[in-house]
Amino acid sequence: MNEYLKIGEKNRLVIARRTDHGAYLNALDGDEVLLPNQYITEAMIDGDEVDVFVYTDSEDRIVASTVFPLAMADEFGYFEVVDVTTFGAFVDWGLPKDLFVPKALQKIPFRVGMKFVLRVCIDDETGRVIGSHKYASYLKKDFTELTLNQKVDLLVREKTPLGYKVIVNNLYDGLIFHNEIFESIAVGEFKEGYIKTLRNDGKLDIILQPIGIDKNESFASEKILSVLQDEGGMLPLNYKTDPEEVQKTFGLSRKAYKRALTKLMNENKIALNNEGMHLL
Repeated sequence: MNEYLKIGEKNRLVIARRTDHGAYLNALDGDEVLLPNQYITEAMIDGDEVDVFVYTDSEDRIVASTVFPLAMADEFGYFEVVDVTTFGAFVDWGLPKDLFVPKALQKIPFRVGMKFVLRVCIDDETGRVIGSHKYASYLKKDFTELTLNQKVDLLVREKTPLGYKVIVNNLYDGLIFHNEIFESIAVGEFKEGYIKTLRNDGKLDIILQPIGIDKNESFASEKILSVLQDEGGMLPLNYKTDPEEVQKTFGLSRKAYKRALTKLMNENKIALNNEGMHLL
């Protein structure tokens, strides 16, 4: 149970008393927050401990919700812009009150419909939960707690000519190179990966498979077989197929695709000719 209320975070609080507007929840220090009626269930009774998200509503009152946002304070998320004003923009983060992103914290002017990776922060001046598109200063460059081949959580934040930039464990900046990607990937996706290199520039090289375990060829082979089965056992593709078509059909690099074709033919699982490939 929480010692005190934490704005923008998950809180475990106790149901202390009921009113016409909902239930008041208490932290150990006696501070209380309203859980509105819309979040009250018949199973909730006085004395129960409940997990809630605490934030400020549209009238700047501190309230609790049993519905949690896409990301909480000190976390990154992928959000869509739903409204723009002269002083900032609002993004949908899964709660009735949209998340405010001040104009000063936008790298580029936001427009309705745009989607961005943002960091959820607590505004030092107002104590409100806000979003920031300028989050470079929040990314750590001290890797003393990290090890090579460590499994990490990723949020894909940007596509570049070299590869995809990712947020690692909500704390670090990383990159997955294009030539080391053997599965579909898109900005805004959450994935698991592994640390390949701890770079001197304070960034991480990330791969999507553990170091020393060659899953790439097996993944590519299984992908080709799966698509072939979905397409009735025949596809008009072979070794000479354009790389863009290979990527579109299988989500594979040309190198991984050709290796997988050779493997599957050697295993007598497919046949290949000028017309294409088919299952055996």
